[in-house]
Amino acid sequence: MLSWSLQFSICCFLDNNQYAQPHHSYESLLAVGPVSAFAPSPEIINDGAALLNALQQYTEQHQDWLFGHFNYNFAGSVTGALSPATTSAQRHDFPVCYLFQPDIVIQLEASHATISCLQSNPADVYASICATHMSNTPAPTKSGITMQPRFTREEYLQTIQQLQQHILRGDCYELNFCQEFFATDVTINPELLYQKLTSLSPTPFAAYYKLGSQYALCASPERYIRKTGSQLISQPIKGTSARIPHDTAADEQSRQNLLHSAKDKSENVMVVDLVRNDLSKVCEEGSVHVPELFGIYSFPQVHQMISTIEGRLLPGLHLREVLEASFPMGSMTGAPKKRVMELIAQYERSERGLYSGSIGYIKPGGDFDFNVVIRSLFYNTITRYLSYQVGGGITFYSEASREYEECLLKAKAIEKAIQ
Repeated sequence: MLSWSLQFSICCFLDNNQYAQPHHSYESLLAVGPVSAFAPSPEIINDGAALLNALQQYTEQHQDWLFGHFNYNFAGSVTGALSPATTSAQRHDFPVCYLFQPDIVIQLEASHATISCLQSNPADVYASICATHMSNTPAPTKSGITMQPRFTREEYLQTIQQLQQHILRGDCYELNFCQEFFATDVTINPELLYQKLTSLSPTPFAAYYKLGSQYALCASPERYIRKTGSQLISQPIKGTSARIPHDTAADEQSRQNLLHSAKDKSENVMVVDLVRNDLSKVCEEGSVHVPELFGIYSFPQVHQMISTIEGRLLPGLHLREVLEASFPMGSMTGAPKKRVMELIAQYERSERGLYSGSIGYIKPGGDFDFNVVIRSLFYNTITRYLSYQVGGGITFYSEASREYEECLLKAKAIEKAIQ
């Protein structure tokens, strides 16, 4: 399916990687061939109310499958909160938001595939996919790819200490601070790199997203928001510990250390409270609750602490109101959200762009599911710029050196895939 989709200038492939977690949606979804698209003009993007109105109008007019993204800067447009300075490094051109109505949608389950088409013939699509040969020739590189950091280790440690002074002064309680690693003038095969990344680190919210010359190769373990009927579900991640391969006892000890970590629990409960507050703006009074707090989920590279927050959406509210209340997600910002976004703009050296934004879909009828874009590579075939970002939650009790090591741990699968 993925190799077949490469003939299209725009495609969105979402893969669950066979994780049998609660609130599972599909094994994988593929959307290609835009019939219509929501791509707001710069004038609308600079007017939050106009942007939300245009988004609502588009989704109401096209009550069909819609796929696409909202990048981190979408929040600046909608809320008026500061987004990263335009002078900071950003070599990717994913628009602030983009949704498209696909000609072809393929839903893959364990025992069957469903092909839905607006213009194409499903039987022809199936035959074409079956006849597709998977790419297995990597694109040439000069002599491997070396990713460069925007911060030296010492600069990163100093910045964390500065952020902790803001916390001490009461500016914020917790802040998600991110740093970029990048390479210029490189040629890659995005499909093969995505396959390598997801073979090393299969995750339940993976995405291969192509928008013209822009690629996002995403191995995310995190859900931002899901709507099923009137039920809203958000599953933020805060808390990470390393997997210990080939040593079951040590690996279990690492898991237990995370489960009982006062620091990680403190971060997690802060973001849970933030998400509860966000959802309470659009949910029925008294319906927001936390069915799972401090759940430990294991992935190939890391153990993660994940909590689940649920609420019952108020009648008459849709995606527009949910985004306005909860985007960007609390796990990638901190608390209080507006102030930490200002500090992110002040201290980070790269625009986040699609990183810490969201990729997902809206179903006919208005249900939706969107991930958190983390553990992801971004590539521009025109500028040949390759990058990824990693971050972590900073509190007053964070040890700067440990936060730096956690960033490297989160990037382990990405670096291995690149090499």
